[in-house]
Amino acid sequence: MSLAASRDAATSFRPPGWAGVGTCALDAIGSRAPDPPSFQVLPFHVLLLATAGHGAVEVDFFAHSCRPGTLLWIRPGQALRVGRNGLTASAVTFEPHLAGDEEPAIGRWQLRGEDEDAVISEFTQLAVDCDRHRQGPLAGELLRHQLRVLQLRIALLGGADTTGPESRTYTRFRSMLEAGHPHSRRVEDYADELNCSVRTLTRACLSITGRTAKQVVDDRVALEARRLLACTSLSVAEVGRHLGFAEPTNFGRFFHREVGMSPGQFRADAAHGPRQAIPAQRLPPDRG
Repeated sequence: MSLAASRDAATSFRPPGWAGVGTCALDAIGSRAPDPPSFQVLPFHVLLLATAGHGAVEVDFFAHSCRPGTLLWIRPGQALRVGRNGLTASAVTFEPHLAGDEEPAIGRWQLRGEDEDAVISEFTQLAVDCDRHRQGPLAGELLRHQLRVLQLRIALLGGADTTGPESRTYTRFRSMLEAGHPHSRRVEDYADELNCSVRTLTRACLSITGRTAKQVVDDRVALEARRLLACTSLSVAEVGRHLGFAEPTNFGRFFHREVGMSPGQFRADAAHGPRQAIPAQRLPPDRG
């Protein structure tokens, strides 16, 4: 079975609207599979704003504790699982090509005060206009413009400097790593493509993430392995081959070193249901 076919068979979702932008409630995003809910990989962006209640939303195997004012940005390809809990949330969905250049590296905020009021206002207006306008070039432009305003407001929440040389190097490296991680785990290959030294690349990674370039590469490969094990029916050997491991034993050793358990144990653990939520102050750095 191909990777795409395996993911399609295990995924249930509501796509964005006719203009590439849509709004819906949390229940329309979560898996419709029986309890326990399963992980799924969405092919579009989701901005999730908690409006009432409390609950957990798992993104790439970290359970985010959500309450009113919690904002999550879930990217295409990330593993998502929504538990059966008391959380009420609104969602804005949009196609990958509508993501702005200022997309923040982090994916969780706890909004307060004027920031919360402004984001709630943008969510509300988008929902109203998505319902009122179902076709036409002007309506489509309006919806995409409102999405852009919302993205800019969220970019201002990040507050990270993305203009320095180390930040630019890291951003280019991450873009290359997204496409290249199934083919190479050698930092030298990425440094050559960036026309810089391994030392320069490692310094940029340490500055932004606190991790070496080699650790960033291994983190990304391990994350993709977890996504494939949790969200597809590919065998462990097939997952290893997809990520460039010629021998299943080599993949198994790599996975155990990075994750702390065997691929089979991880797959079984991921199927058991939602994990305990992680408070915001203990969240790990974004690595995927």
